[in-house]
Amino acid sequence: MKQFNVAILGSGTVGGGVAKILLEMQDELSNRSDCRINLKKIVELNPEAASKKFDIPIDRFCGDGSTLSKEEAGNYINEIIHSNDIDLVVETIGGKNDFIYNTAVGICNSKKHLVTANKALLAERGSGIFQTAKDNGVIIGYEASVCGAIPIIKTIKESFTGDEIISISGIMNGTSNYILTMMQDENLDFEEALRLAQENGYAEADPTLDLNGYDAGHKLLILIKLAFGIDLTMDQLSIKGIENITKEDLDFAKEMESRVKLICFAEKIDQNIYATVSPMMVKNNNFLADVNGSTNAVRVVNKYSGTHILVGKGAGSLETASSIVADIVFIARYQDQMKNNYSEDKKLKFTDAKHFAFPYNITFETEDMPGITGLVTTAIGNQKINIDTVGHNRHNKDKAIFSIAMMPCTLKQIENAVAEIIKMRPGVLLSDPKIIPILH
Repeated sequence: MKQFNVAILGSGTVGGGVAKILLEMQDELSNRSDCRINLKKIVELNPEAASKKFDIPIDRFCGDGSTLSKEEAGNYINEIIHSNDIDLVVETIGGKNDFIYNTAVGICNSKKHLVTANKALLAERGSGIFQTAKDNGVIIGYEASVCGAIPIIKTIKESFTGDEIISISGIMNGTSNYILTMMQDENLDFEEALRLAQENGYAEADPTLDLNGYDAGHKLLILIKLAFGIDLTMDQLSIKGIENITKEDLDFAKEMESRVKLICFAEKIDQNIYATVSPMMVKNNNFLADVNGSTNAVRVVNKYSGTHILVGKGAGSLETASSIVADIVFIARYQDQMKNNYSEDKKLKFTDAKHFAFPYNITFETEDMPGITGLVTTAIGNQKINIDTVGHNRHNKDKAIFSIAMMPCTLKQIENAVAEIIKMRPGVLLSDPKIIPILH
């Protein structure tokens, strides 16, 4: 049987899980790939801890089993890159700095396949890596970079090649979904829900990228590139996180028979691609409203085959590792028939979300005065925006808080309406209106 040798860079939460699966399932994986998959080397700063945590033999780690300095680890990585005995390298160090980028490029230039879960690297610097892989005839496996164990990458790359994708939407960050679930189901405030998420292992000590929407944004950029052939930057994508979601927002959503979720959304209309990451009020008749806790879900709508829904674990050591191992097996078995589906479609163009018509809910915080609701609704109507419902006023001392749900309109129309309110009654708005899309 042909030998297929693998090295792993980084044996933390995900890399350690990959090593564990490769060792425990070696016979089964070798049968599935029709070649002997061997875990040859692991580069890890703290081999002893990783060995104990994941039950990995210490002799699989580079060095003598003692702690490595970053310089020593870099030297071992360089040895692996230039080794003739390694066929595929798994990168689970993370990050998008020059060292990680150059490592990924170096792996491809050395004619080795690359498998990674590094969504930030692929989303922001992926073009150069994929071009290098193409130039050298090697494959990049990145199923684990989007939604962990959910096979959304393979589904788009392989199952939908006979169709045309119209839209992609979903919950792609388990941390934010867990926090919002706790706020809505257990009546916790944001800080309490965040603390609970950290205690239960759903949030990192520094959860910034989960809370500000950037983790979800990285995943959406990868799917947009794969599904539509549009190469976007994070600056182009409209991204809002959940840091400013309040109990009032959740109450207004409940009145509208909705739940608040952090949603990734991309849609093709004619030759235009519209996309955003934002908290949305998801109607209860949308299946995403019932996706709770740390679960992820992706909804793909195709031109010919209709709607497809994938639900599963979006993170976790062994869950994410299983996707990486699946890529390893596919590459080992089919490398000669595979290619990287990551090309550009010059017919399509990305259009600012301001010009995309979407139903919105706007929450206003105003002076508590007679006629304020009429003033606001008049300004909205002057922009030719149809109002769906007006929520109950919540009075707090000398201010009023109320929401207005609108039929599909553009953010530009909303901006004009707000400008008219300010012009008609300067100082009446006590804060910037909070604009939340509504997902039916």
